[in-house]
This record gives sequence, C-alpha cells and structure tokens, in this order.
Amino acid sequence: MLHLRNRDHVCTPIDPTSTIMPSPRNSPKSSRERRAHSNRLEFLSLMSPRSPMPPESPSRRKDSTASAGPPQALPEEDCMKLNPSFLGIALRSLLAIDLWASKQLGVCAGENSSWGSARPLMKVIEISGHGIPWLAGALYGLYRSGSSAGREVLINLLFALVLDVVLVAAVKGLVKRRRPAHNKMDMFATISVDKYSFPSGHATRAAMVCRFILHHLVLAVPLRVLLVLWAFVVGISRVMLGRHNVSDVIFGLIMGYVQYSIVEYFWLSPFSAPALFTAWS
Repeated sequence: MLHLRNRDHVCTPIDPTSTIMPSPRNSPKSSRERRAHSNRLEFLSLMSPRSPMPPESPSRRKDSTASAGPPQALPEEDCMKLNPSFLGIALRSLLAIDLWASKQLGVCAGENSSWGSARPLMKVIEISGHGIPWLAGALYGLYRSGSSAGREVLINLLFALVLDVVLVAAVKGLVKRRRPAHNKMDMFATISVDKYSFPSGHATRAAMVCRFILHHLVLAVPLRVLLVLWAFVVGISRVMLGRHNVSDVIFGLIMGYVQYSIVEYFWLSPFSAPALFTAWS
C-alpha cells in the first residue's frame, strides 16, 4: 500500500487499484500539473498487484489439446520426404539409361530406321531363336532317334524347352512390362503374354539351348564358338529390332543359364521316369 501526504501532514492509505478522481478544489490547473497528475496515476496502476490467472481446468485443457489438431511432422520426417532414398534414385537412373540405350540401339525397328535394310536378316535370326522350331525339331529328332542315349538327351531337351516356355510366360505375366514404344508388332507366332517385354524369351531359350548342347553334344571348337556367338546375336537382335529393352535381354540370358541348372537337377532318365521312356521306345 502506498501513502500520500496531505496538507495537514497526515498519511492516509490509498488503494492503488482505485481510480483517483481529483476534486474540483484540488484539480490541476496548468498543463504541467495535468501531466504530472497523469504520470502519477500511471505509476500507481503499474505498481498495483495483479490478480493471478485462475488455474485451467482439466476439461478445458483437454478441449484445447483436441482443437490443436494432429502434431506436425518432425524435421527429420520432412527431410525423408524431400530426400528420397539412394536406392530409389539409383533404380530410376538405371531405368532411364535402359530406356535411352534401348531406343538408341533399335536401329532395325522399322524399314525407315538407320539400319532398316538389315531388318529381314534380323527377323531370320529371330525365327532361329523362336520356341516353335526348337520344339518341332526336338519332337522330330525324338521320333527318328534309334538309340536310348539319344532319346534320353532329346527328352530332356524337350523338357527344357517346355520349362522355358512356362517360366517365361509366368514372369511376363507377373511383371507386365510393355514392349518398347518403337516396336512393330509383326512378330512370328505370338501368344497373349508376348505383348509383354520382360524377360526376353528368345534370350532365355538361346542361353539355355547353348549350354545344353555344349554339355551333351560333342562339337568341334569352331562350332562351339559359333554356338555361343549365335546365342549372343539372338539377344542383340531383340534390341536391334526394337522388341525388347536391354535389361530384358540381359535378364533373359541369365535366366536361361539358370534354367539349364534346373534341367540338370531334374534330369530325366530311364530310372527316374521309366514310363516316359517306355512310351517313346
């Protein structure tokens, strides 16, 4: 509490919170006195004790928390959204390089392409890696074979060709990657899954047949070299014709190489499949 001294030198307590109204007898006359009077009132209002805020009720605190909305994302989460993972960037970069390289190498995709005159030759190579000629050749050789060892090799070759068709169709149906945009759909003897591109069935078949023949036929060195070159030329022709992307062919060659290992693991012999060999004897 503050005290003011009157003219009779008697200190009377004054409530700081109360408004001091000057009496007509003591009201200030000059501007200097009025300013001094207002400053004294402002000082008394600042020095007055302030009433504390009432404590917030739990229900009001709960309502204010609910109205605040969901918590904002942390800075680390924002950084993760703005900065994708290194793996995602690498995969998108490889896909872009794959599409660019496939378009640049598709030099026989049409008659008006840079190597359009070589398109008929590329289509002959395409037929050499097709499944129908190989299936027909294996069946004909099995029909004409007169030795049990020859029949065993041809039966397993037929099994390998059927396995290749089934696995390639399954992977194409799962991945469903469209063929390149510059491809002309004039392929020889296609089925429904052949509208998809990944993997290259010609590449898988060429790699598997090449490895099969190298392991089970006795060939001279020049013929073995030509067989390996044929497998790679079949794969390259798929990109040059615009049928597949580069990654389709690379994965197809690897898949065909692995398929032969599956055939070797489940090798059919007169002991493991006697009924099958009896039917062809």
